[in-house]
Amino acid sequence: MKIYQRHAWPQTLEEAIAIQEKLREEVIIEDQFPEPIKYVAGVDMGFEADGTISRAAVAVLNFPDLQMVETSLAHRPTLFPYIPGFLSFREIPAVLDALEKVKTTPDIILCDGQGIAHPRRLGIACHLGIIADIPTIGVAKSLLIGKHAELSEIKGSWQPLIHKGETIGAVLRTRTAVKPVYVSSGHKISLPTAINYVLRCTPKYRLPETTRIADKLASSR
Repeated sequence: MKIYQRHAWPQTLEEAIAIQEKLREEVIIEDQFPEPIKYVAGVDMGFEADGTISRAAVAVLNFPDLQMVETSLAHRPTLFPYIPGFLSFREIPAVLDALEKVKTTPDIILCDGQGIAHPRRLGIACHLGIIADIPTIGVAKSLLIGKHAELSEIKGSWQPLIHKGETIGAVLRTRTAVKPVYVSSGHKISLPTAINYVLRCTPKYRLPETTRIADKLASSR
């Protein structure tokens, strides 16, 4: 698939903040995609050579069967440090390289990270969705910001994630009595729809199949 670069990659934190502040105005948190969905994808990252080399993986699965269709890997030097809230600048360059290698364009990408559940409302899922012009969902393993009410132990239960009086996502139980995940809209998808697709992509485990497969690819040598 062809991706058009939207901006130069920043050299400083100030430049990164400016990009986030600009792109946040372009984030769409309403459903804007054709149905039925035929392909879903997961992206994940690993690092080699003491973190100096980024290793990005993309896994494209058919939907709703969640069978593997295509995978790709890409490597490139890591150019941005690890700073909470700026994950996308460290990871997206290699992810874009991996996405450009796939022949099957996914209808939705599930990202291992935040969407609008981010201090400046531009987590990695939002950033990637805008650049790739594909609907994206943030499915994070840990809480970055926000608070929520107590969550039932039953699979499928969820509570709104609130930050500064705004609903920015949901804490979602994908498996009964297992730690929840943190779901938020990335781009061109609403929160209720995002929750629905995350649940439909987690038939057996805590994490979506897209993420599990991409994680194995990104972590293996």
